[in-house]
Amino acid sequence: MKWLVALAAFGLVGCADTKDAQGVTAKNREVVTEFARLFYTERNVPKAFENFVVEDYVQHNPGLEDGRAAAIEALSPMFSEPGRKFEIKRILVDGDMAVIHVHAIPKPGDRGAAVFDMYRLENGKIVEHWDAIQAVPDDSVSKHPMF
Repeated sequence: MKWLVALAAFGLVGCADTKDAQGVTAKNREVVTEFARLFYTERNVPKAFENFVVEDYVQHNPGLEDGRAAAIEALSPMFSEPGRKFEIKRILVDGDMAVIHVHAIPKPGDRGAAVFDMYRLENGKIVEHWDAIQAVPDDSVSKHPMF
């Protein structure tokens, strides 16, 4: 153990700065939580994206183009539909990565879908997005809820 301390003192072995990593996670949690509130709860797509997403945002969803403007254009109509609801179930943040688990309900009475939106952040802004969407079935073999 003494040799590891000595090597670290000479800079020959890197030590993770957990305090800094925790600070990044905490700051990104604030960003993602406010983004989620504006985007999913208030359904104010332009404000959420203009405040928290970089202009050259990278989109991994095959149905959407790259860029903040493209996301606003594609998502605003869907998020403004009356009766549509997005229930945030959990937000997970670790360093520069965040996942928002959402129950998306297109109209009252629909079972909806489980959505996992994953974001990568840089300097307090969302720079990249992936998602996975799974319809809530009428019948389930599993006895465990999706949410």
